[in-house]
Amino acid sequence: MNELDVVGVRVEMPSNQPIVLLREVGGDRYLPIWIGPGEATAIAFAQQGMTPVRPLTHDLFKDVLEALGQQLTEVRISDLRDGVFYAELVFAGGVEVSARPSDAIALALRTGTPIYGSEEVLAEAGIAIPDEQEDEVEKFREFLDQVSPEDFGGQQ
Repeated sequence: MNELDVVGVRVEMPSNQPIVLLREVGGDRYLPIWIGPGEATAIAFAQQGMTPVRPLTHDLFKDVLEALGQQLTEVRISDLRDGVFYAELVFAGGVEVSARPSDAIALALRTGTPIYGSEEVLAEAGIAIPDEQEDEVEKFREFLDQVSPEDFGGQQ
């Protein structure tokens, strides 16, 4: 498993489909995962430190974990089958629960939990971006600084 950072979310054109971009820590691979608008909003909210008036589903799940004294120890992007990504939530004590990567990422950002990607997933779907192409990634980061969760059409 390789640790991943969340670069951010954006809307892919012309399909108008949200995408979350993860970056391999200590590597040059990026992992794009297409997600739904609700999850894009949840991830963007978490990255921007925004707290909605009423808790979103991922906020609620975090609150329930805290109330029950459970700790999410890691999120794993573990598999890619027929174009569909799979993830696991790993809790203290070793319990694992299957999840959509978008939900797992949104929860990980809220709880400060590390995200990992399997070597197989990164080998199959990862995109290597050498250092000389880093300026394109910087342009993407600048875009992320300008985008707001409302751009994804989600609910607050």
